[in-house]
Amino acid sequence: MIAAAYGAKQIIAIDVSDLALEKAKEVGATDVVNAKTKDAREKVAELTKGMGADVTIDAAGFKATCEDAIHCTRRGGRIIQVGLPIGDQNPIVPMGMIAGKELEIVGSHGCDASDMPKILSLVESGKLDPKKLIEREVTLEQGAKALMDMDFGSPIGMVMITQFTDAPQSKY
Repeated sequence: MIAAAYGAKQIIAIDVSDLALEKAKEVGATDVVNAKTKDAREKVAELTKGMGADVTIDAAGFKATCEDAIHCTRRGGRIIQVGLPIGDQNPIVPMGMIAGKELEIVGSHGCDASDMPKILSLVESGKLDPKKLIEREVTLEQGAKALMDMDFGSPIGMVMITQFTDAPQSKY
């Protein structure tokens, strides 16, 4: 969504969920790849005419998604690792390829506070609509259940806790 707001000409979204890919198209992806049915590396090479992506973002953190991000990045490109790997599934990071292709790897766990004025300006101008990223609004209790349910699958958008209590609010 932010890449589209900044005018990126090609945005390739890769996922194993058709629903997630539909959401990606809705918020700005120009191309989508279902990694369950297509080889992500081959498809990115095809879509970029063999060049690779300028920037890849691994938001999932799985071994395969991290490795695919590295292999799909063009020479001199940037890999942004957002997803946090869990368990003992460590990705194979080909340092020879990273050095040879002069790739930059950046870890990210959110945006810097100094970026917020730019992001809010995009929201104000209508170029960003964060409401499109909300799947549903829930109570605090439902939010706790939604968190536990993530062991069995991820929501397509954010689950937003908007009600914190069923009881009347105290004046203190």
